[in-house]
Amino acid sequence: MSKHPLVALASAVAIAIAAPALVAGCYTGDGVPDVSKGAHDPNGTATCVTPSPGASPLRRLTQSQYDNTVRDLLGDATHPAQSFPPDETSGEFSNATSLTVSPLLAQAYQTAAEALAAKAIAKKSTLLPCDPVSAGEDSCAKQFIAKFGRRAYRRPLTPVEASALFALYTTNKTGGTFDEGIQSVIEAMLQSAPFLYRVEFGATDTAKGSVLPLAPYEMASRLSYFLWNSMPDDVLLAAADTNALSTSDQIAAQARRMIADSKAHDTTRDFFDQWLKLKSLDGVSKDSATYPDFNDGVRASMLAETRAFVDWVMWSAGGSVETLLSSNVSFVDANTARLYGIQAPQGGGVVKTTLDASQRAGILTQPSILTIIAKPNQSSPVLRGKFVRERFLCQPLPPPPANLVIIPPEVKPGATTRERFAEHDKNPACAGCHTLMDPIGFGFEHYDGMGKFRTTDQNLPVDATGALSDSDVDGTFDGAVELAKKLAQSKAVKECVATEWFRYAFGRGETQDDSCSLTAAKKAFGGAQYDMRELLVALTLTDAFRFRPEVLP
Repeated sequence: MSKHPLVALASAVAIAIAAPALVAGCYTGDGVPDVSKGAHDPNGTATCVTPSPGASPLRRLTQSQYDNTVRDLLGDATHPAQSFPPDETSGEFSNATSLTVSPLLAQAYQTAAEALAAKAIAKKSTLLPCDPVSAGEDSCAKQFIAKFGRRAYRRPLTPVEASALFALYTTNKTGGTFDEGIQSVIEAMLQSAPFLYRVEFGATDTAKGSVLPLAPYEMASRLSYFLWNSMPDDVLLAAADTNALSTSDQIAAQARRMIADSKAHDTTRDFFDQWLKLKSLDGVSKDSATYPDFNDGVRASMLAETRAFVDWVMWSAGGSVETLLSSNVSFVDANTARLYGIQAPQGGGVVKTTLDASQRAGILTQPSILTIIAKPNQSSPVLRGKFVRERFLCQPLPPPPANLVIIPPEVKPGATTRERFAEHDKNPACAGCHTLMDPIGFGFEHYDGMGKFRTTDQNLPVDATGALSDSDVDGTFDGAVELAKKLAQSKAVKECVATEWFRYAFGRGETQDDSCSLTAAKKAFGGAQYDMRELLVALTLTDAFRFRPEVLP
């Protein structure tokens, strides 16, 4: 810890001051189409003539972004943010636009900054751009502040910032050591608003009416925190130095370079973890009498399987939504092999395996998902139908009436899950929503609450017939494999995937102002045969990504 702990307090105050100032000045939109920006066809699709970005509020680093940033900035892979208070969420994703700094989080930032700075100074030779003995301590400190600050703040420091940090270094060095001075600078930077927030004002000198292109370093950060969930690398910062992030071709070239980097795998894993609720697997509990095989080892194997499968779909199997939903390839270890009823693979870790195509098709039939969307002691047609409706068709369902007491029907001999849940159809208060969920969820009845395939339930034959409605692939199906294949052919599902990626990329839901951007991204996605890697590139070329509304005084 620096000799002047008020540094932390001052930084926290700077955060509290900077955040509301920018948020208050942000354009939030009123949900009304701005027809001056382009014509709208009868179907409501925007045809943009001038840039039409949605809201662009201040964004705080999420926990995963914080961990990845200190990894790339300091070489620290200890994941300090895992001990922070949980991120707030909006919909499926951590909502970077509403993440505030509570006193508890400010304290966590201070604790992490002190620990990270102490470890960094112990290996200062990897951070310092000069030798303090030969260059002189003060001269070397100034060089360090400029170089390290450019990376930590994702832009060159202003003269005022550089002067203040040098003054802090001098204060802590006086009566102490060079190392103490440098350590205090690192602590201060890691608690500062420019580090913890992605601050954007736009390039005011090239304004297009009330719309501003992003400034070069702002674009570098948008690209890096979308595609890598981390800070820009030296290549991106060098491109920003020369204003080489302003055209569509320049942005697309950088996006493709970044997608080819292994750091992009972390981002796609984070997206799927949040979109498919995989992070909730840690909190799932199962009745030990009903599912005696469920334990922490099985839980970890389920998650490892789905993450390996997603990685394979994205980076080895063409990146298509169809493969995600219909492939019978998976990645199995000894624990999941028992769930699938197959021989365990040799060696440790997950092994690429071809599963029975009559029982398994894509991510919806994997044990991780089926375990999450089930009850502790039984399967759940309601949760499973709701999951498909909301996550893959982007059709949010209203909450149940406030005065409704929800008690799942108890398991009892002589009645299948389907028979017990059929009571919903008889209750007018339930039928409206349950007709949208249950006919889909019944298609998963070949899988118990841990995802094991079954042909009987309570010693009675399973009926897994179901039906899809209010979609572009309406109709009946028999079992989740047929359902998955129907969904894999659905344009609405593919466009929903594009919408979910949009929400993840921007840390917020879409608005009417985003209609041009979403339309353009979906069109490019379809033109690329629904390759999700090409969708990522397309999103970086949208108005919502390249521009922001003017920040008003």
